[in-house]
Order: sequence, then structure tokens, then C-alpha cells
Amino acid sequence: MSRPSLFPYDRWRPRLPELTEQYGRNAPFPHVHLTGFLDDAVTFRLAREFPRPDEASWIEYRHYNEKKLGKSRRADFPPFIGRLVDDLNAPEFVAWLSELTGIRGLVADPDLDGGGLHQTERGGFLNIHADFTMHHHRPNWRRRCNLILFLNEGWDDTWRGALELWDPSMKARGVRIAPLFNHAIVFSTTEESYHGHPDPLTCPPGVTRKSIALYYYTVETATASAPRSTNYRARPGDGAKAGLIWLDKQLLAVYSRAKSRLGLSDDWASKILGLRRRAGRRSPERAGREAGASAP
Repeated sequence: MSRPSLFPYDRWRPRLPELTEQYGRNAPFPHVHLTGFLDDAVTFRLAREFPRPDEASWIEYRHYNEKKLGKSRRADFPPFIGRLVDDLNAPEFVAWLSELTGIRGLVADPDLDGGGLHQTERGGFLNIHADFTMHHHRPNWRRRCNLILFLNEGWDDTWRGALELWDPSMKARGVRIAPLFNHAIVFSTTEESYHGHPDPLTCPPGVTRKSIALYYYTVETATASAPRSTNYRARPGDGAKAGLIWLDKQLLAVYSRAKSRLGLSDDWASKILGLRRRAGRRSPERAGREAGASAP
């Protein structure tokens, strides 16, 4: 006998016409902000199970354009979190999401390429960017939309960490969404869907910004000739930082091409580069100091 889904379809199915209309008209690019995404009891359990920075192996993304932890191997997820990821990658949910976004033929990503669990400690950030557009290991897959679920109980807005959506010209911020507990955002992935949380977090030591990120694709009939890697952009007023943002982006583009051509994973590369945090190996405070010292 199949178990019930953790996604509350009875709550969200009646709202699909309203949400689809919002998604299409929201600026600066199609998106919708969903509050109370899951039942609170489910979300509390997810938050309790979410691994601490020093509890499990994390990939450390440490370069000029971001400073965060990630975990994308489904086999490494705690059981209840893994169950939720499976439910949000199930055909029933993907069909619901396709109707919400108006994007036909969506498929879930079993590889969780770039997705999965994300965690940012004090001082961490993610510069404004538009995501990579093609799957690194499935050449005919085009990335079409993101779903991000926030798991931050008692988040104080003064700690920063709000997700910012910027207009295509990168002249003005369009929307700012605080990473509040049980809030989710779905948005289209295009060459101009610029987003991020670029200001270093000021949360107290021991508090982190936690999220689950899932990406959805369509299968195209032909392989893209030049898939684009993550495109980081400077904000107005970034001044001299703009050059460093651009330079780091070029270096990451080289890595992205190698990742696709050689079949590499971020997990494998992080082991080779020594960017994998293991439980008990380093304290969060020491890791933060090392990350800051290594930034260009």
C-alpha cells in the first residue's frame, strides 16, 4: 500500500488557477511565493532532521561569488527529507508544477544537479546570478524552473539572507523574499532570471540559513550547442567588485564545461579539491575563517 504524499494536494489544487495567473504576471520574471507550503508538522520535522554543518559531509562552495554548503546525493539525505524530495520529484507533483507554471513536459531531476540541501552559515552569501540552463550530464535537458523551500524557524530579517529577484537589466531589485519557515518560491529559469542573496549573513553563530532546492527540466529534441553556465552579475554600486565577480564567473565556466565533458560531479570535485566538510573535522567557526581567507 502506497504511503500518502507529504505535499498537501487538497490545499493547493483548488488554488491552481489563481496561482497560475500570479505566476505569469509576477515581475521581474515569472514566479510565485507560497506561504504554508507544507503542513507545519511536516516542516518542523524536516527542520529537526536537517543536518548541522558539523554533522555530515557537505560540499563547500567557496569562491568569490558564493560561500555556502551543499549536499546533492539523494542517498546521503536523512530519511524524512529524502521522502519529501521523492514526493516533490514524483510524477503527480511534477504534473501539478507543470500546470502551475504553464511549462509543458516538465521532468524531475534524479541527479539533483546543483540542487538538494543548501545551508549558509554566518558570513555566507550567494551573489546575484542566472542559473545554468542545461543539465551537466543530460545534454538534451533544458532547465526550466526552480523550487526552493525554506526551513528557517524564527528567522530575523536583520540577519539578511532574503532571496532577491532582479530585473533583466540588473538596474533594480524587483522582489525581496525573506527565507521564512515553510515558505517556498517557484520561479522560471531563463538567461535573465537573476536572483541570489548577496549580502553576507549576520545571523548568530550556530544559526544557519537552510533550504531544499529542486530543479525541473524539459527534454529537448536537440542538444544545445553552447549550454550556458551560471551567470553571476554585479549590482549597481558594487564598484570594483564587478571585475572580481566577472573573473570568478569565467573560472567557474571552465569548471562547468569540464564537469559536463568529463562526467564529473560537484561531490567528486570537492573531494579532489579538499572542499568537502566532514563531521568533526573542522568546527564551523574555523571553517568560516578558512573560507574567508581563501576568497579571491
